[in-house]
Amino acid sequence: MNVRERFVVANQLRHHVVEWPALSGDAEAETVFLAHGFLDIAWSWKAVAERLQAEGFRCIAWDWRGHGESEHIGKGGYYHFPDYVLDLDELVGALAEGPVHLVGHSMGGTVCTLYAGVRGATLKTLTLVEGLGPPAWDFERTPSKFEAWLATVAKHRSRTPRALSLDECVKRMRIQNPDLPDALGRFLAEKSTVEVEGGRAWRFDPLHRTTSPMPFRVEVFRAFLKRIPVPTLVVAGERGFRLPDEADRHGHIPDHRFVELPGVGHMIHWLQPEELAREITGFVRTAGR
Repeated sequence: MNVRERFVVANQLRHHVVEWPALSGDAEAETVFLAHGFLDIAWSWKAVAERLQAEGFRCIAWDWRGHGESEHIGKGGYYHFPDYVLDLDELVGALAEGPVHLVGHSMGGTVCTLYAGVRGATLKTLTLVEGLGPPAWDFERTPSKFEAWLATVAKHRSRTPRALSLDECVKRMRIQNPDLPDALGRFLAEKSTVEVEGGRAWRFDPLHRTTSPMPFRVEVFRAFLKRIPVPTLVVAGERGFRLPDEADRHGHIPDHRFVELPGVGHMIHWLQPEELAREITGFVRTAGR
């Protein structure tokens, strides 16, 4: 397998990076940056990246802060979208070689949208895989969100995680992804956990299990969507995480194409990597000229 791992410091945090070099060794090969979603890891892009690599692309995936093998934030810190945007800005600056095609799934797609709205000049294309932001919610709920945040932070800081077997990890991953194949589940579970006394523990920062206190403002997000200056592919799964205002959101992207993949849920890159890679390849080869 032609792949290599390394660690890159971005925004003062050590990020775990997985790279699939261009098979041709062409220094001018175009790079596809692959941004995973919430509680996912860089390795989850493996099947997609290998297919893009076979098509002549160089692929870069990384673990977001507090995920996988990347560093957790320090004492007193928390995880906010602007932090991820700054991480991405410095990762692109450190790792880009030639034209950049940016792909983001779910939370990673939200970050990529914000980034493209202010750093679009660094990109050739953007692909959002079920990455049009979280659902809108009533601002009147903000005080209760803060209450929940205080309670869940205290809970997770005082809890000692229980060691799990690999089979238990796969079982938990299947709660929301019942179609997860056994071999893929075991691969992702191994990469997402670390050996501890009595079994395995998830690598992600437990703070990710808490309730974020900050409201998501759709009108602010729309302002970023309107500023995306590059051709954008919006991909959704027929059984995925669909938003009631989905069409309105991607309708604000000046130059975009929407595609729905049949018979798949939210984790498209896990369960239909060949179809997703085909859509990305066709899109960047035409729109990215």
